[in-house]
Amino acid sequence: MNQAYVAQDDTLMATLTVREAIHYSALLQLPASMLKSEKLATAEMAIQKMGLQDCSNNLIGGRTIRSISGGQKRRVSICMEILTRPQLLFLDEPTSGLDSAASYHVMRYIISLAKQEGITVIASLHQPSSEVFELFNKLCLLSYGKLVYFGSTPDAYTFFSVNAFPCPSMRNPSDHYLKIINNDFELGLEGKLSTENNINFLVQSYKSSEAHRQVQTRVSTICEHEGVKLEKGSQASFITQSLLLTKRSFVNMYRDPGYYRLRLAIYVVICMCLGILFHGLDDSYGSIQARISMLVYIGGFLTFMAIGGFPSFVEDMKIFERERFNGHYGVGVYVISNTLSSIPYLLLLSIVPGAITYYLSGLQKGFDHFICFVLLLFASMTMVESLMMIVASIVPDFLMGIITGSGIQGLMMLTSGYFRLPNDLPKLFWKYPMYYISFGTYVNQGFYKNEFEDLVFYDNDTHGAKHMISGEWILSNTLQVQDNSKWVDVAILLGMVVLYRLVFFGIIKVAEVRQKLSHTTKSA
Repeated sequence: MNQAYVAQDDTLMATLTVREAIHYSALLQLPASMLKSEKLATAEMAIQKMGLQDCSNNLIGGRTIRSISGGQKRRVSICMEILTRPQLLFLDEPTSGLDSAASYHVMRYIISLAKQEGITVIASLHQPSSEVFELFNKLCLLSYGKLVYFGSTPDAYTFFSVNAFPCPSMRNPSDHYLKIINNDFELGLEGKLSTENNINFLVQSYKSSEAHRQVQTRVSTICEHEGVKLEKGSQASFITQSLLLTKRSFVNMYRDPGYYRLRLAIYVVICMCLGILFHGLDDSYGSIQARISMLVYIGGFLTFMAIGGFPSFVEDMKIFERERFNGHYGVGVYVISNTLSSIPYLLLLSIVPGAITYYLSGLQKGFDHFICFVLLLFASMTMVESLMMIVASIVPDFLMGIITGSGIQGLMMLTSGYFRLPNDLPKLFWKYPMYYISFGTYVNQGFYKNEFEDLVFYDNDTHGAKHMISGEWILSNTLQVQDNSKWVDVAILLGMVVLYRLVFFGIIKVAEVRQKLSHTTKSA
């Protein structure tokens, strides 16, 4: 038996249109045996039934984008989960944000669908209209964990009438019932008795009723049979899921200015300023420190700015948790698609600002040197994004997450070998292990080797004598860089990227397993 759950909060991808969101959901969830055209036709039918055709080409909107209303978002959330015709559908506040007419039409469609497809719908509603109330065939009234009534909706009228709380004529029954069992205020109906007494009286009355005995008998009969296992697995293949999610994530990253566009603009401006400031570096002694400072700055600034995408990471995690809970796809697919979709943008962020700085300042000539420079930037920015995704999976609050991520990056930059030379670092903790696990160590070392190897610097003393110093001597003595290839540093950074992504995968997987165990324990 497959099930679906629509939460009270609408967690949707703000950068997609209504039609795109529902189409992606249909392609992910509907069986592989269906043609793509059939899946899209099913999605279009759901759009029509939910009354979303007029806003189908509008962006959903969210934190930075304004578009459709809250009621329309509610309908989109429901629409995405009923595509597969689940046998058990949970709806938490399905009419939240809808006017009375929209509430009625949405609930009428869901109930008609339930009758046609044999779907069991369990919905929690606060103060439904009288028309919506009449659509339900079963009613469950709870007050602070106490079961006040459970049975057919028409019989509730008789139950309250028999127990001295008849529903007045021309009044919405749901309003009347909720007024009686609302324990937030001291006085109950008409101020005659305390609400607590009303609730206790109704609870005891229901326990002694024939309806309660019938429910108990039915529950006992059901418990004697083996239950049907609830499933939430997607019916799309792993490759289909990966391709669809990569495409969707790519579109989201392009349209969300907080992901990469704003950072690219800032990078270009800063790198132009940096290139002009250090323009025309020569082979004098004075250019040695200038080159070191510029390389450390560009490596530190560009990687540190990766935390700017953290709010978008948090929103992505919320969407993933909702979709994963409903079984749209697995953890592995999410990590793979997120990684693949981000690579083109991170390469763009590395090449364009990197080229501006590299050629304006006049760093070491040679295309292979430029390629190494870009790869180091790419690897470091990807590594920091991986770090921030780990933080997002642990600290869902974006403000606390930014502070946490900034603190971790600051600690790694501090032990990267620039502010304090490697041989001068205290051995305990700061050098072993922090110096060797800091990504900044390998970024700086790679930049240093890429720039100073095969270079020679000259200087004239007061007597006119010309002194020469090699780049290799600077690397080993002044900068105390490890004696290995710059490509080893690139490889180490890329290895750290893979490791951090695996850690991210592991954290999500562990959280998922714990959640399943928690639900199993509660059910038992």
